[in-house]
Amino acid sequence: MKVLIHEDRAEAVNHAADLIAARLRSRPETVLGLATGGTMEAVYTRLIDAHRAGRVSFADARSFNLDEYVGLAPDHACSYWRYMREQLFDHVDFPVGATMLPRGDAPDPEAEAAAYEQAILDAGDIGFQLLGLGKNGHIGFNEPTSSLCSLTRIKTLTRSTRDANARFFDDPEQVPRLAITMGIGTILRAGEVVLLAYGDDKADAAAAMIEGPVSAVCPASALQMHRKATVILDGAAASRLKLRDYYAEVHPGGRERAI
Repeated sequence: MKVLIHEDRAEAVNHAADLIAARLRSRPETVLGLATGGTMEAVYTRLIDAHRAGRVSFADARSFNLDEYVGLAPDHACSYWRYMREQLFDHVDFPVGATMLPRGDAPDPEAEAAAYEQAILDAGDIGFQLLGLGKNGHIGFNEPTSSLCSLTRIKTLTRSTRDANARFFDDPEQVPRLAITMGIGTILRAGEVVLLAYGDDKADAAAAMIEGPVSAVCPASALQMHRKATVILDGAAASRLKLRDYYAEVHPGGRERAI
């Protein structure tokens, strides 16, 4: 696991966006794994800016999102389909049909989850997976106690996750209790994983992910076993790392290569 610590949030966000853009320039046909949430909004803004400036194209890429709420149709104001259209898809050049999310309003959510897993396999698996980090250590909607070899399936969301997402809904009680999510095993099959986290409220989860035991209690800790995982943090999110000085020595200023 490569740990890159930046001075502030803006530098961390820029680095994550730069890695995605660099991947698309070197391998335009990449299958991207995309994430939602407040952390990703600034990343997508930077990718849109890069696309408009002619520095990156999505024309040959495909994407699969991590998750979707069970019960929400794609046109629901709080669906992740809607989020992705507004935050990225409507502003870049993905081909029609190249972007995939689970259907939260599918009549049989379990069958939808299985079909989504199969679609990822049929695409040759994710080439580059972008992740955020939940305050309780979740990735995707893989809540604590999730199996570390799990595949795409239905998960019940914790109260803390629902509370964290309540700001996107008019009524906190409207936050769905269930979601379709890629599994941890699905994520670990990705060729490359980049996780972005910033802010002091992510510091405990970041420390558990990077320096704690590999455990279902902190689902993100499974990334310790990934062959090419990069974690990008700002100083606040890195504040509880015991080996912070070491990470800074190996990658000063969050740079990819040591001096």
